[in-house]
Amino acid sequence: MEENILFHQENNVGHITLNRPDVFNSFNREMALNLQKALKQCEEDPGVRAILLTGNGKAFCAGQDLKQMTGDNPPSFPTVLNDQYNPIVRQLRGIPLPVVCLVNGVAAGAGANIALACDITLAVESASFIQAFSKIGLIPDSGGTFTLPRLIGWQRAAALMMTGDKVPATEAAAMGMIARVVNDKDGVAEATALAEKLAKMPTRGLALTKRALNYSFDSDMEKQLAIETELQDIAGRTHDYQEGLQAFIEKRKPEFKGE
Repeated sequence: MEENILFHQENNVGHITLNRPDVFNSFNREMALNLQKALKQCEEDPGVRAILLTGNGKAFCAGQDLKQMTGDNPPSFPTVLNDQYNPIVRQLRGIPLPVVCLVNGVAAGAGANIALACDITLAVESASFIQAFSKIGLIPDSGGTFTLPRLIGWQRAAALMMTGDKVPATEAAAMGMIARVVNDKDGVAEATALAEKLAKMPTRGLALTKRALNYSFDSDMEKQLAIETELQDIAGRTHDYQEGLQAFIEKRKPEFKGE
């Protein structure tokens, strides 16, 4: 993997780190494409059963590197979104693995919305979230207008997107934007422990849970009940369900395989 994205695998967790700390891990095209490659590598490797995404240095991600958008022949916004950010958001929501995100510092613009597209997002106490787009006359992208109102409600989402106000991590957790806050010193250890815990669980079932949650955004109750029935039938035919059931009967710890 290129140095703007660091990757290693440990204890069945694919560790992906955004690595442009000198520009607060802002995205250029190369880093965005390399993040897509890292996510694909995790999806295709049977040894990876969970993903941990974080940033190197003082920031998680400051969004788009605006230098890419200047000069004599800058790319169009549709080009940037369709090549860089939309594929990342689709991968994060579609990958059949649990994705934990540790926001280790500021998450702004596309960086904030990529963090919110992960399955379980933690943030250190010193972190913050900023829908920075309005500051330069743009609209939120990277799925932000879809995800944020569903997490915190229409009014709060509109206020944050229009004002571009900074939201401290503790406030983000209180309003339901993220799962929880961890202290700065132990943030990496806690996020790693969570990812490793998920990697040991019946990850096929977790993937089906993720699929059900994705469907729920556009379902009414009857449609969602039908989806749950379909996915539960699939889950009930997995190795891990049989192992979990047998372990329960035998009063022992199950050994899940993600199958």
